[in-house]
Amino acid sequence: MSAALRLVHYFDYKSPYAYLAQEPTFALARETGARLELVPYTLDIPSFLGRAEVDAEGRVLSEERNPHQWRRVRYVYMDCRREARRRGLVIRGPRKVYDTRAAHVGFLYATRRGDPRAYHDDVFARFWRHELEIENPSAIADALARAGIDPGGFADYFASRGLEELAALQREAEAQGVFGVPSYRVGDQLYWGNERLERVREQLLADA
Repeated sequence: MSAALRLVHYFDYKSPYAYLAQEPTFALARETGARLELVPYTLDIPSFLGRAEVDAEGRVLSEERNPHQWRRVRYVYMDCRREARRRGLVIRGPRKVYDTRAAHVGFLYATRRGDPRAYHDDVFARFWRHELEIENPSAIADALARAGIDPGGFADYFASRGLEELAALQREAEAQGVFGVPSYRVGDQLYWGNERLERVREQLLADA
């Protein structure tokens, strides 16, 4: 396969479907020899699924969702937990719609300092086990340290150009047609959803 062939994968730590897509995505890159490029894409969930907050027992504390949106949300987490159990993963329903920009900036910081895989895997797993305060930059700095990355410059990076670089990536992704995660781009072809991984594989092999 051509060394120049890229597989661009868009993810958001608060997407359960993106979490389930991670290991198959890395496996696909290994199988095909594609150069995998991970790009954080921060979903605006309230714009299409509304907003809600629940307590530790699942009681609704506040909500801005209609019945149709609640049915969609409940199905999504039922479906993802069902698949997670098959793989030995844990997905606990989030207590609110989280802002994952701090974690995404953490990913950019990790990428600029080497291999971000340990950070990436740890953030996904601990967020879905309710073990990571994903909106807290200090918690993200701790996650970087857990992954063996010196977090000494993270606070400055987050406060200065980190959010700007993340926003620029978002604009670039949307210019390419991205609207959700997990998404994949091979050349000028865009694919959305875990169920399109086989089509992504076919595209990679066709372009080899």
